[in-house]
Amino acid sequence: MGRSVPGMTPFRIDIPQADIDDLRDRLSRTRWPRSLPGTGWSRGVPVEYLRELAAYWASGYDWRAHEARLNDLPQLVTEIDGLAVHLLHVRSPEPDALPLLLTHGWPNSVVEFTELIGPLTDPRAHGADPAQAFHLVVPSVPGYGFSQAPPDGFTIDRLARMWVELMARLGYHRYGSQGGDLGAYVAPRVAAVAPEQVVGVHIDGGFGFPTAADVPDMSAAERAEWEQMQQWMSGGVDHHALLRAAPQTLSYAWNDSPVGLLAWMMQKFKEFTMTVPTPEQAIDRDHLLTNVSLYWFTGTSGTSSWPMYERLTVAADGGFAWPTGQRRVPSGVYGGGSALMRRLAERDNTIVHWPQGNPGSHFVAMDEPLAHAADIRAFFEGLR
Repeated sequence: MGRSVPGMTPFRIDIPQADIDDLRDRLSRTRWPRSLPGTGWSRGVPVEYLRELAAYWASGYDWRAHEARLNDLPQLVTEIDGLAVHLLHVRSPEPDALPLLLTHGWPNSVVEFTELIGPLTDPRAHGADPAQAFHLVVPSVPGYGFSQAPPDGFTIDRLARMWVELMARLGYHRYGSQGGDLGAYVAPRVAAVAPEQVVGVHIDGGFGFPTAADVPDMSAAERAEWEQMQQWMSGGVDHHALLRAAPQTLSYAWNDSPVGLLAWMMQKFKEFTMTVPTPEQAIDRDHLLTNVSLYWFTGTSGTSSWPMYERLTVAADGGFAWPTGQRRVPSGVYGGGSALMRRLAERDNTIVHWPQGNPGSHFVAMDEPLAHAADIRAFFEGLR
């Protein structure tokens, strides 16, 4: 259900057929490498796995069907802070629904939330309480999808100020802020910028993760837990380091070769869906390919890397920096961690929601949308 908004232009996705034909042609002409020694994913994405997935992308996946599904969702474009911003604006059939700002992660897009939209905007149709409905605002982060890439230095705080302006422009002056991955950095900063407007901050995870600076104050048991965390975090490809060092160099391959882009995306989604052998055992294959296709058609594999090359995830000591908290607005997480993490989370946040045992992996909106929606509803229930 859309409505006219001053200063905003209705938007529809319409990828030229020539671009779709070009994608299929490039996929058909892939120069495949030899398989390296090793088994499974030990050397990266297996050749046979990727060949089969690329063949499906070329001849089995129907972009037009998924483009039409995206176009069923009301979309707008507006200019904020000199940048064109694309967004989904899906109002609930429940007139008293709470507005909710959803910020996607990397390497994701607004596609991340498409399975979440129905359960949040129309809980009545999904067997939940209609009093827990939301009006959803789902913007594409600058440099992602159909939003303009920032031409100069860009920060999380600048993005948060843009989102506050976006919500005001839509006529929303009391709303929630939610996100995961990159969105987990943005959601609390929106509250820090506009604490009088934001009623609550819900993130998928990230509050309370320790850094090296926390080690001196840890107990012996907490230090043992820290060591285990270090082993877990040292696995996989460190995209933060790669994209801090040479994002332009890497973007040539991703922008020119769809298989190069697909391999990179599957490498990361394999690491993000750590509970299953392959990504599509957690997330529907077409859902994954719609996200990859959006990156391909918009040419944003490089421009989406700005959080890493602007060093926005680097702490003062040079280590990894987790999302920064704020205390004025209540906060909650989808996946609560250990007692150590709860203690550290409460140092910088007013934690009111810390559930244990919620299912899912990194991008829970994609692999567990019903559980994710239920947790978001539970968090905001007492904040409306």
